[in-house]
Amino acid sequence: MKILQGAPWLLGHRSMLKPNQPVKVSLYGNDYVLWQDSSKKINCLPNACPHMSAMLSEGWCVVKPDGSSTVACPFHALEFDGTGCTVLPGSNKPTKSLIKPLELIVQGDFIWSYGGCEPKIPIPKIMNEIAAEYEFIGLTGDRSIKTNFLNLLLNMHDYNHQNGTHRQLFEIEEVQLKQFIDNGFHSHAYIAQPRTKPKLRDILKNPALLLLPKVLEAHLENYFPCLGIMHGESPLFSLKECHFYIPESAELSRVGVLMFMKAHSPLAHLLKRNLLQLIDVVIKQDADILGKLYTNTVQHIKLNNEVGMDWVRRNFENFPIQ
Repeated sequence: MKILQGAPWLLGHRSMLKPNQPVKVSLYGNDYVLWQDSSKKINCLPNACPHMSAMLSEGWCVVKPDGSSTVACPFHALEFDGTGCTVLPGSNKPTKSLIKPLELIVQGDFIWSYGGCEPKIPIPKIMNEIAAEYEFIGLTGDRSIKTNFLNLLLNMHDYNHQNGTHRQLFEIEEVQLKQFIDNGFHSHAYIAQPRTKPKLRDILKNPALLLLPKVLEAHLENYFPCLGIMHGESPLFSLKECHFYIPESAELSRVGVLMFMKAHSPLAHLLKRNLLQLIDVVIKQDADILGKLYTNTVQHIKLNNEVGMDWVRRNFENFPIQ
């Protein structure tokens, strides 16, 4: 799978890894098992056991006296350490590495990888900057979507779909693109979105809607192809809504949202769960639309405010090829 090779991918946040519990992740058509040992070291191996191809992520971790751990295959309980070595039954010494680890770049709580490819663009610094200043309130909307990666990126930079896909959630009346700043693989979009007053039944379902003003002002900062950050402000808090995108395979893409907050009032802390639920609904709605597209249909209509989508297409076509 040769797509955007050399880009950095945010595979996840340390919070998604409970100690010594394997997790499956996918990138470029390959599956991996990811786990964190008791000393907080994060390991990543190809997910197929080299014996009979069982999923290592379906197995368990075995904790060692020094705090390290191995991942055990659910088929025959063979244990593999972070370098891909195992000890065969009847032997007292480890084998050579039988499966090549995926190289990770762990920056604080953020787990990055170039997928084994030569780096072409640097890891964005903004996630470290946000983590240093804002409180992490959770991961939400994390799901694989049955869509190719270009369609995922186009949707995430489509400023017109708020009053379609998310019409019932936000009651957006129109989208006003105020400014788009194009800095190559980095961009900013400033958007105003007038909305109707939410109905009582919607407020009862999610009180966080009360925090939304009559006009939603959004500052969207984009790092092609891996990140999109919504900078939000309200009287109660400042919010950083960090979307990360991963090409899992040719027809499967992953999206997740890491949420950070700076509270301006004690009331803000009472709304953390509601905010996470709200964004989870947004991603669920996006996933539903994307999973039902007729992907072979040629686009014959162009709307206003598609500059973000144009930015995606240009960078997708011109990205350095390894």
